Amino acid sequence: MKNSALTVTRTPHASGATVLTVAGELDHHTASELTDTLRHTPFGPAAPVVIDLAELVYCDSTGITVLIRAYNQANATGSRLFLTGLRPDLAHVFGIVGLDQVFTFRPTVEEALAALAS
Repeated sequence: MKNSALTVTRTPHASGATVLTVAGELDHHTASELTDTLRHTPFGPAAPVVIDLAELVYCDSTGITVLIRAYNQANATGSRLFLTGLRPDLAHVFGIVGLDQVFTFRPTVEEALAALAS
């Protein structure tokens, strides 16, 4: 049986950023977990968001749609959004569908937070 567990941990950072750590499988069974967390995450010019995907093992089109909604929410509110820790297979999918031209990526959360400070 397929394990479709997903955990999302929200951690406020001293810079004002919120770091969301996404672990497990992001698909049509679990996307509501990330959607709910994003709904309760502050977005705005002084509230950037970093979504850490280093522990994400699977992401289907529903999961990608949730990430696109986060991007749209960030744009609508003037918030900066970074995706970090993208595995090579997921980076390849993002490239195929052109999302590598939409999202801002950093290898690690620390590098994303440093980019926010500059």
